[in-house]
Amino acid sequence: MTAETIIQSLASGLLMGLLYGLIAVGLALIFGLMDVVNFAHGEFLMIAMYATFFLFAFFALDPLLSAPLVAAALFLFGAVVYLLVVRFAVRAKANAGMVQIFSTFGLAIVMRGFAQFFFTPDYRSVTHSWLGGKTVSIAGIFLPVPQLVGALVSIAAFVALYFFINRTDFGRALEATREDAGAVALVGIDKNRVFALGWGLGAALVGLAGAIMAIFFYIYPDVGAWHWAASAACSVRLPAASSSVWSKPPPH
Repeated sequence: MTAETIIQSLASGLLMGLLYGLIAVGLALIFGLMDVVNFAHGEFLMIAMYATFFLFAFFALDPLLSAPLVAAALFLFGAVVYLLVVRFAVRAKANAGMVQIFSTFGLAIVMRGFAQFFFTPDYRSVTHSWLGGKTVSIAGIFLPVPQLVGALVSIAAFVALYFFINRTDFGRALEATREDAGAVALVGIDKNRVFALGWGLGAALVGLAGAIMAIFFYIYPDVGAWHWAASAACSVRLPAASSSVWSKPPPH
């Protein structure tokens, strides 16, 4: 194995790793906000990829252009999921943890079943796009343009999320609600509104990843079931994953 092959493998892994990170950071946001692991996160990715595909199929909209639309649609979807499902699950008086797990796990099964019924189990793909099939060569290392753009989008999303959480009033409200959901009500902050918008933001991030991945991955009902969801769930369980979104240096 040559040094060039090793560098090529590392570069490819880094590009895909950044897209995995974009999926995981949405899950980390939700987990850090509410201590709820969204087991339907992979299905959110699947919905985003289908939305990208149908925007391409019916409106000839390139995935690069439809990515903001898909992210916005997933934002609304995530907020609705919190308001209609998660909000009631977290109110459980007994076995709250199990109720939360099974509510999102059950949601994942329902979403996958609906996708198989309405979209069929057939594999679909975006047959051509502005970025599809293109590569760039840097010092003899070939980088697929879709993955390269996806990595750059991921980095931009990480930076934007960091400034959003730390520099905006709503970001501070998210953090305050995470620290003490009861106390924020005393200063007029509606925790359900904050949680809903937090879920929307987490879903929007995975929607952005899904739109980019639709360029170079097949789209089918099980695309997010285990492969993506397991990778993101493993990431969010690591201390660095959740702390990367929320943590600040302790005061001295």
